[in-house]
Amino acid sequence: MYCSLEDLKKQIQEDTLIQLTDDDQSSQIDSTIIDEAVIYSETLIDGYLRGRYVLPLASVPAVIKILAVDLTIYRLYSRRFQTETSDAVTEKYKNSIKILEQIQRGIISLGIETAGRPPELGEYRTNKTFEDRRFSKQALNEY
Repeated sequence: MYCSLEDLKKQIQEDTLIQLTDDDQSSQIDSTIIDEAVIYSETLIDGYLRGRYVLPLASVPAVIKILAVDLTIYRLYSRRFQTETSDAVTEKYKNSIKILEQIQRGIISLGIETAGRPPELGEYRTNKTFEDRRFSKQALNEY
């Protein structure tokens, strides 16, 4: 897991977590809803890391934990349509997405093993070989 309930409690008050997760009016944090929000943020993060880093990550870099916490908190707020999401929570979400995009492009490095050599900016990779060609170089030169 990229973040835990304890990580969330360091960033958001327990009363607020209860308000965001307590669908059954039990006045307790619903761990199932927390887990679903964490899975959402992990899946989103993995989508950006896929192809650049070996997944699952062997260890969780601090920046990934921070991003996971921010994305999870935003996800919890987005469950409650009647609850106003603060500008700070929305801004953290937008910044998290920007950072993930920069990690994906290789602008920001996590400092961990990558999945092969990452592509350079503007470089395309393919799994095709010369044997896959339909037209040989000679046939193309005849036109």
